[in-house]
Amino acid sequence: MPASGVSAAALAARLSALGLPTRVEEHHRHASVEAEVPDTLSAEAWREVLDVVAEADRFGLLATSLNDRTLWAVVRNAAPTTGDVGGPSHQR
Repeated sequence: MPASGVSAAALAARLSALGLPTRVEEHHRHASVEAEVPDTLSAEAWREVLDVVAEADRFGLLATSLNDRTLWAVVRNAAPTTGDVGGPSHQR
């Protein structure tokens, strides 16, 4: 599992510990976490949730008119720091 997947799994575990049902998905360049946010989440719990997702590269909240709220977070894969990243053809 890429480092982004490990980080995403750790975020999901922390959100789950706060009582939010979560999903983790691996993508080519990142891993994503989604969590359903109940209407009954207290202000204190919101602060804890925001502390968790602040560790992601990006995060946001999707809210619908049906009162569904989904919190999402993205952790990008680290770019290689050494070697021929693009290969010889990209160095011309």
